[in-house]
Amino acid sequence: MNDELELLRKWDADAAPLTDPARDRARHQLLNAMAHADQRVTADPGRRDALRLAAAAVVATAVTGTAVLFGTNGSGEDGTPSTSTLRVENAAATVLNGAAAWEREQEKQPVAPRGDQFIYSKRIIKETEQKTGKVKTYTDEMWDSVDVSKPSLAMELGREMWEQPAEKGGGVWPPRQWSELKTLPQDPEQLVMAIISLGSRPDGRSISDLDKLERYEAYWLLGELLKNPLLPQGLRPAAYEALARVPGVKTIPGVKDSAGRTGVGIAHTGRGSYENKYLIFDPVSYEFLGFRDERTSTSGKKYIQLSHVVDWGIVDRVKQRP
Repeated sequence: MNDELELLRKWDADAAPLTDPARDRARHQLLNAMAHADQRVTADPGRRDALRLAAAAVVATAVTGTAVLFGTNGSGEDGTPSTSTLRVENAAATVLNGAAAWEREQEKQPVAPRGDQFIYSKRIIKETEQKTGKVKTYTDEMWDSVDVSKPSLAMELGREMWEQPAEKGGGVWPPRQWSELKTLPQDPEQLVMAIISLGSRPDGRSISDLDKLERYEAYWLLGELLKNPLLPQGLRPAAYEALARVPGVKTIPGVKDSAGRTGVGIAHTGRGSYENKYLIFDPVSYEFLGFRDERTSTSGKKYIQLSHVVDWGIVDRVKQRP
């Protein structure tokens, strides 16, 4: 995902310079202004949630291993989508709307976490070195402070890293506080536009009015939202339906998840190589199965990552498990 970092370097946000730890965490600016960020130092793009919000009106986010793909997309000579583009987008919409229906059948009214609690999650990552084919499996755990007032603990490929509390008025994307999550609209179109207008006042546009960069941002940020293991009832299926409405989605059939299950990948063809990173769904039930991502180490080795969440819950302290 070095392309996101390149965009960040070119972005004139009139913001304070990033610290060294923040530089490695920052991926892209969300159409507003760059904010201060706190993050670990690593040359490998990680999956850690998002940049801190320096103020309510300033939003900065980070791609964190989200298995959402951004690539190039074909179109007709007049700039309109080609017939094949429409066909693959319709197929992707079928999968995403099917995932929303599956989720609604399974979900129950969740228990709202308190601000002083932590969201625990455990993820299995199966990583393959592309050159040698060597496979290594990691079990990563995370404890995220709900109101971002306490230090959070995360593991990245087996390494522990602490995230310091947010500064006054700060936060993260996706939101962790239940009150913030509850304010997000569950109408798919409104959800897309609410996310795009974070930090500014909605301007009355629709999804069809979004430009290429805004479509890229919408798909990316919705993918980040779906990484949150605990969402208010109805918000997760609404996010799937919102993804289905963002132009540029595409199916990749016959892919494997980290448990060896065959599925269908859902990519976004906004920019970059869309066949490298994607979400994976069951091809029949449309249940969400996991993510595919790629990373490059500091020594230049390239790895394929397959991952899925195996456990999560609400706990009272770091290193406590449900």
